[in-house]
Amino acid sequence: MAETATPRIEDERVVRVGVFTRILQRPDIGAFLGAVAVFLLFSVTASDVNWATDGGIWSSWLNTAAYVGIVAVPVALLMIGGEFDLSAGVMIGSSGLFLGILTTRYDWNIWPAIVVVLLFGLTVGFLNGYTVVRTGLPSFIVTLGTFFVLRGLNAGVTIKLTGGVSIGDIDAAPGFESARKVFASLIWNEYGLSVSVLWWFGITAVGTWLLARTRFGNWIFGSGGDRVAARNVGVPVARTKIALFMMTSFVASLWGVMTAISLRGMQSNEGVGREFEFIIAAVVGGCLLTGGYGSVIGTAFGAAIIGMAQIGIISSNWDSNYVYLFEGVILVLAVMLNSFIRSRASKAR
Repeated sequence: MAETATPRIEDERVVRVGVFTRILQRPDIGAFLGAVAVFLLFSVTASDVNWATDGGIWSSWLNTAAYVGIVAVPVALLMIGGEFDLSAGVMIGSSGLFLGILTTRYDWNIWPAIVVVLLFGLTVGFLNGYTVVRTGLPSFIVTLGTFFVLRGLNAGVTIKLTGGVSIGDIDAAPGFESARKVFASLIWNEYGLSVSVLWWFGITAVGTWLLARTRFGNWIFGSGGDRVAARNVGVPVARTKIALFMMTSFVASLWGVMTAISLRGMQSNEGVGREFEFIIAAVVGGCLLTGGYGSVIGTAFGAAIIGMAQIGIISSNWDSNYVYLFEGVILVLAVMLNSFIRSRASKAR
């Protein structure tokens, strides 16, 4: 009696995956397609300007995207690590106000003041991360508490010191001009392109390298995907999460410094509400709310979408309040599109 041949089971690790499937498996593909669609939309609706080729338009939406994209990078890394930081927006205002206090009330040179402000950001991030890790409380709750603490301090201290809600005259501080060249100058004077765009590209490049090419990047994915399994294979989950919180607050403080130098002052409510735009950019970029999955490049595309929306709606002569409507719609559509793409990619393996 002839033997029945045993079917050969191919190891999934050596199964060939098609180019299209590999593209679908990238977390940033949805954000890229969304950015192209939004660009084409405003190329049609912004009929009063040449959206596709006007250098001034490009500079406007790139400058706007940089405002979101710089802080969205560490926010995305933190989300991939399974946590949130709702205090990232208000940290911008806190840092700018702190810089203003040191330079205008205590006559500090702006450079040592910047160093102290950045250390302040690291300290707040450490406290956020340490509290989350030690107490087991959701980061949503911990950083929401930090948000209200900082917002209260911003308003209360500013009013007490100045009698108003802002601090100005930062440009009178020693060293201001050299700091302005680094943090708030123009790199394309004709169209007003800010150096903040270069900072955005640079921080995005560093974040991409960190996530894709380093051991710390693997720790981020492991901490956000399955912290128990990650801890069992030697991933320092607690240290990783604390480091991510510190990175987020540090970059938010850096952006607060850049904003204060650019505006030559700071309002006490600066940055409030921006934390949601950072999260939107990260989610549009493919970051899951449950952690363990996402892309820094995708987050940059998400920031670009927000930048194009804020400038494109005005260029199209629409009501500026539609910006919030647009951001809400793209958030929901991005989650649906990313879920669909991931589902198709999983079936195609």
